Amino acid sequence: MVSRKTSFVTPLARWPSWMRRGLDAIVTVGSLLLCLLLLPTRIPGMELLGIGPNWLLIWVVAWSLNRTVWQGVLAGLTIGIVQDGMSSSHPTHAASLIAVGVLAARLQKQRYIQEDFISVALVVFGMSVVAETVTALQFSIDSLWGDASGTGRSLSEIWTYHQRVTLASAILSSLWAPAIYFPLDRWWGKMNLLE
Repeated sequence: MVSRKTSFVTPLARWPSWMRRGLDAIVTVGSLLLCLLLLPTRIPGMELLGIGPNWLLIWVVAWSLNRTVWQGVLAGLTIGIVQDGMSSSHPTHAASLIAVGVLAARLQKQRYIQEDFISVALVVFGMSVVAETVTALQFSIDSLWGDASGTGRSLSEIWTYHQRVTLASAILSSLWAPAIYFPLDRWWGKMNLLE
């Protein structure tokens, strides 16, 4: 009797290495494109206070948890620049996603987390708080040094809004994190076994 795990790995094991790497790249880039498409989408029942899950943050966490700090930085920088291109580049999303990539990679290196739903959800919750705080700090600096964005908000308005956005984003992102993390983690794990 052939187990499910063996039946999945066996056909891919017969593929040449370059084909497996190509398929891995297609799955990785495809999952990132899916997260990019989901980011501006507001599906009914999937938003809180007008805020949806931060799909790109979830993807950066999923990527960085099993990779080096430099790979987390590169993923955060690249995806942050892409997100800046999709929306306003001020404040930059790259700073918050770099911080997330670094911290998520450091968590895995220290073995503070386990591979279960609750651990991943808690990590994404914490990383959402970090990302939104980095964004609020960028707005605060602009407010103190001559608002380049033209929003004209005071520090109290920025941090009051930050609390609502952070809580809504963290809750929704942590609830949806396993839907992105576990399929990708299983895929990347199987690809690593084959290499």
